[in-house]
Amino acid sequence: MTTTTGDRLRSALDALLDGLPPRQLSGAVERLMTHYRGRTPTGAPILRDRADAVAYAAYRMPATTSAVSAALGELAARLPGWSPASQLDVGGGTGAAVWAVAGVWPGERRVTVLDWAGPALELGRELADTGAGPRVAGWEKERIGPGLELPGAELVTISYVLNELTEESRDAVVDAAAATGGAVVLVEPGTPDGYLRMRRARDRLTDAGMRVLAPCPHSGTCPLEPGADWCHFAARVSRSSLHRRVKGGELPYEDEKFSYVAAVPAGWDTPGAAPGRIVRRPQQRKGQVLLDVCEPAGEVRRATVTKRTKDAYRAARDAEWGDSWPPASDPAAPTAPAVPGGPAAGDDGVPE
Repeated sequence: MTTTTGDRLRSALDALLDGLPPRQLSGAVERLMTHYRGRTPTGAPILRDRADAVAYAAYRMPATTSAVSAALGELAARLPGWSPASQLDVGGGTGAAVWAVAGVWPGERRVTVLDWAGPALELGRELADTGAGPRVAGWEKERIGPGLELPGAELVTISYVLNELTEESRDAVVDAAAATGGAVVLVEPGTPDGYLRMRRARDRLTDAGMRVLAPCPHSGTCPLEPGADWCHFAARVSRSSLHRRVKGGELPYEDEKFSYVAAVPAGWDTPGAAPGRIVRRPQQRKGQVLLDVCEPAGEVRRATVTKRTKDAYRAARDAEWGDSWPPASDPAAPTAPAVPGGPAAGDDGVPE
């Protein structure tokens, strides 16, 4: 998300929440977060009224937008020079993914947001207008589930909504997205359950003939063992003073954990997926850096980069969780023998 877009969103949220005591939102925030951390889909919209929508916008929208921005940024890196002429945001609610797309690909495009929660759509329209936000052609109320038919779009975003749906509805939404003929970006919370939802959705996209461009460097089966490890990343989120009060936090930032997949139709002309992806926080040791890398061969390997390879070592010291590896300037970074599935990872992505 560009600085300008991020500033506009924060300004829009501040204007929306101006004069509202944070305590007034605490009940709605607590209920929403209970669901967010839970495992049982409701089969109904989470945002039931304006109070819910405002609570969500205050509590979750900055983090959601940052996570989606990070995922979209990886897709943009794999499609240099491409910019979507249209976006369809499914289950978009208050429009977090619309703000994210505007930050990654500035400029005009036809945007439609679909959601089954009227209060969320109304608030999303208000935020976009208040904050000089992205121009949206339509905020349309639509039931998200079986029987959903989506119009064609060059980019379809589905973020933080699969957890609200039953398994049947999730499959229907993913299948409908795959049939649009555009790029599809799915984002879910970076929890073990969120990863399992993403893994199932990824399989449905590839079964439909789509090609995965990020985060995976391949379209084969994910090498991680369900229940032992999960693929997730982190996006740093700046907090305004009002946002800190609503969330009850003191730090000026937070780290949003998320899982995602970005895929395109097989017929698209692309330079290919990343050469590899760092799937856990790099571990720096004296004279060496340890990187766990998901590779095009479909395995997770431990790359040990030492000072003997000066350029690679310098790049490894600067590398971050979620980056491509090896860097373009060093196509032959050393790797150790494969570690099938990789070591188990804790919630912060650091192997335990």
